[in-house]
Parts: sequence; structure tokens; C-alpha cells
Amino acid sequence: MTDNQSHVSGVARRYASALFDLAKDQKAVEATEAEIVALETLLSDSEDLMRLVKSPAFSAEEQIRAMGAVLEKAKIGGLTANFVKLVAHNRRLFALPDMLRGFHELAAAARGEVTADVVSAAELGDASVDALKAALKKAMGKDVKINATVDPALIGGLIVKVGSRMIDTSLRTRLNSLKIAMKEVG
Repeated sequence: MTDNQSHVSGVARRYASALFDLAKDQKAVEATEAEIVALETLLSDSEDLMRLVKSPAFSAEEQIRAMGAVLEKAKIGGLTANFVKLVAHNRRLFALPDMLRGFHELAAAARGEVTADVVSAAELGDASVDALKAALKKAMGKDVKINATVDPALIGGLIVKVGSRMIDTSLRTRLNSLKIAMKEVG
């Protein structure tokens, strides 16, 4: 696995690759990615929808019908809707979130962009995000998209993960290291 690949399974990666190739052939990568973002929002906002996607208790027909209704209501159509219905028909709907993540990765790679997952103790300001993007671009040699989250338990500092590389400058980690070192001495 290369540095810019995440933990997307083989099945999900193949489906994402097929969708990306179709979107590229139809010159609809941006439109498809926008619909995928909308679909991801629906999935993250609805436990019931996520249950429908993940549960093997629903038949393929029930999943196709339910997802079709959801997609229609959300005005998600064309290639994305057909893809979701095909995935449901093939009984692979449980892997849909990974497929969507895989599509994002392929689209980002095509743009020459990498994604950095950044966890900070407090919300990062625009100036901090810009400085972090510039530093990561210099280190990676590519444009960087930041996925920022906040974890107050870090106390201070950052955890930055790009692909399989992780840089942990959090105060929590430094304190834990100091604690271990003190136990060894004493």
C-alpha cells in the first residue's frame, strides 16, 4: 500500500475505481464528487440510513428501493444514483462508505492533491490552516487538503496524518513519554 492510500478495502477500491473511470469518461468527476459529498452527509446525519446500508437483514430489492427514494429526494441522480443502485443490487451496500472515500482519494490523486487528517486540541484558525497547508505542501511536494478535527484531550499541539505517515506533536503524547521516562529512572 502506498503512502497516499488509506484503509479502503479491495472491493471498495475496485468499485470506486470503476465509478471514477466512468465519471472521467463522462467528464463528470466534479459533479459526481459533489453528489458523493451530499450522499456522505446524508449517511452521517441518519443512523437509520446507515443501518440500511450496513445491515444484511434487508434484501437487495429493499435496499435498492429505499436508496432510490433517498437519492431522488436528495436530488442525487445520474451516474451516482445508478452506481448506488448497482452496489445495492450486488449486495455490497455495506462497503458504500469506503467506496465513496476511495472515489475522493482517486479524484484527489488525479488533481495532484493529498489529504491530511489533522487533529488539534482547539479549532485551528484560517492563518494556522494556511501555514500548515504550506508546510505540508513543501514537505509532500503536492497540494494538500486538510480534514481538521478537534480533540481537547490532546491538551495542545497537533497530530497530522498523511497516508501512512503520522506526526504527533501533541502535549498529551509528550507528557506520556515523559511519564514513561520517569518510571524508568525511578
